[in-house]
Amino acid sequence: MNNSKLKVLVLGYIVRGPLGGLAWHHLQYVLGLKKLGHDVVFLEDSDDYAACYNPLTNEMNTDPSYGLRFIDKAFKKLNLNNLWTYYDSHTNQWFGKTKAEMLDFFASTDVLLNLSGVNPMRDWLLPIPKRVFIDTDPAFTQIRHLTDENAHKLAAKHNCFFSFGENFDAEDCSIPDDGFDWKPTRQPIVLDAWKLTKGNKNNRWTTVIQWDSYRTLEYNGQTFGMKSASFDGYIDLPQMTTEKFELALGSETAPGDFLQSKNWKITNPLIPTRTPWTYQKFIQNSKAEWTIAKHGYTSSLSGWFSERSACYLASGRPVLTQETGFSKFIECGRGLLAFSSKEEVLDGIEKINSEYDKHCKGARELAINSFSYEKVLIKLLNSISG
Repeated sequence: MNNSKLKVLVLGYIVRGPLGGLAWHHLQYVLGLKKLGHDVVFLEDSDDYAACYNPLTNEMNTDPSYGLRFIDKAFKKLNLNNLWTYYDSHTNQWFGKTKAEMLDFFASTDVLLNLSGVNPMRDWLLPIPKRVFIDTDPAFTQIRHLTDENAHKLAAKHNCFFSFGENFDAEDCSIPDDGFDWKPTRQPIVLDAWKLTKGNKNNRWTTVIQWDSYRTLEYNGQTFGMKSASFDGYIDLPQMTTEKFELALGSETAPGDFLQSKNWKITNPLIPTRTPWTYQKFIQNSKAEWTIAKHGYTSSLSGWFSERSACYLASGRPVLTQETGFSKFIECGRGLLAFSSKEEVLDGIEKINSEYDKHCKGARELAINSFSYEKVLIKLLNSISG
């Protein structure tokens, strides 16, 4: 496969999940591939159940109208214009690019990237030579493939497999083997899309967190929990330091009032994530990111690293995050620090505070060196063609 110019189809989740951070995860694949000179189109499929979220009403239904307005504005603002289409299986309609345009594109597509595997593989996609599943939820994805026949069948319609779990094959990693040949990848960042602003060390440490994304999973006697299971050891953190912390906290199970009593500032996550640009502003107004990972990522030593944290780094904001095994692959110490205990959190806060400007500069440099779209996407495409 000649990588000089490819036709690439990116499958993702923007219309059904019209939120700032989630949108950036997908937008940077499309934007990065376009900058590399490839012919790229974003495709989203409604799937066959009610999957459209409307943040204004907090409802999940089959109506894509809010999400269609959201994606159209986002693509236009990034000069991606008509490089998207949405297939609504409930009404058999196509929005954005037409059905005829897309069937023509499918006929000559070289590579399909199914981000997070959240789109069905319709018959019109199966002739595409390279069908890539990009796993952004390591351990949980593999357990689903082992315990859910439909999830396994969907994965089996791909022929290339990449995971944000960069520690997948290591002896200390306990991600279950689902039989697919997973290779490492990470979030691409388009640095031109992330304005570098000067950090203010008097601002809050922030993050966006989903307390419980879905139910805890168990496999082979091991528990793989959510962020709620990772947070227990750090609930008293704001009372142990003079630093200020803000959580844009989602999930109906989240104990917001309790956390506020422990001096956490709790923000409705739908405020900073309303658009891709309010999300950027939230990050830019932060001192740095303090965050945890899903229990399943840490307990399995998956090597996962957050696409959100990569955006903090791109914005020149230091990141202090929970170790998942990622420090084997991403350099820590300047702009990025990992922790596995409360003591390491307090030490990390002191280190970042003592040389704040250096850590801000180091954060941006790390984003350039480890997450730039050129490096991530070229490596991905070369691995596919190899």
